[in-house]
Amino acid sequence: MRNKRLREETILALYLYFQVPFGEIHATYIEIIKLANLIGRTPSAVSMKMCNLARFDETLKRKNVNGLSNGSKLDELIWYEFVGDIGRLVEESERILKNYDRKDITENILNEHVLEGKNVETLLKVRKGQAFFRKSVLAAYNYRCCVSGLCIPKLLIASHIKPWKDSNDKTEKLNPRNGLCLNPFFDKAFDKGFMTVTNQYKITISSIIKQTYHDDISRSCLIKYEGKYIKLPDKFAPDKIFIEYHNDVIFKG
Repeated sequence: MRNKRLREETILALYLYFQVPFGEIHATYIEIIKLANLIGRTPSAVSMKMCNLARFDETLKRKNVNGLSNGSKLDELIWYEFVGDIGRLVEESERILKNYDRKDITENILNEHVLEGKNVETLLKVRKGQAFFRKSVLAAYNYRCCVSGLCIPKLLIASHIKPWKDSNDKTEKLNPRNGLCLNPFFDKAFDKGFMTVTNQYKITISSIIKQTYHDDISRSCLIKYEGKYIKLPDKFAPDKIFIEYHNDVIFKG
């Protein structure tokens, strides 16, 4: 029973790790306090568990940020069990949370008309996954647009690099490494293929834009970013496999 509880608590800590900015993983962060209260642990214990998990994050390793080094073998097992199947992480975490909190999971979620023929459970699953992806991507970028630096959360979008409709359910759709934090303007430009990011994380603007639009607004809002680097996230850096897909399939060179 104790082993089951430790496993579930570690899964929840990983679930939260995805959704909290790395610099905010400490005992006074409100979401950490909420989880600690829910599972009967101290905020310090939860934040420490999240820092233990951080040592497996490849983006942090490349920055020589290693998290805490005294974690358990269970931390490593949970990380590698779920990091390749984030959809399962979301489902498993939601199942565990329901055992702690019996409130109706549809409350405040399905506040729109449900299309005829759609399964409510499927819609809930998709919405929860999309909400998790958004929060994970924005947290990774510390709630700043990686191009413009805009830091107004309600004006930020978690943009898929490889589009949702083309992404694999298990490894790609909810993977924060398949995301960029962008403001709505750059999200639309990226989605329509008028800009992309290279494997070196440099911004490239489509020749369609550069050759067609010579007005000051187009230059100041878009063309001036040609060749500049995006601001990389603190964790879960964009996977170059997804970037190459966007370059090859979406970008209008």
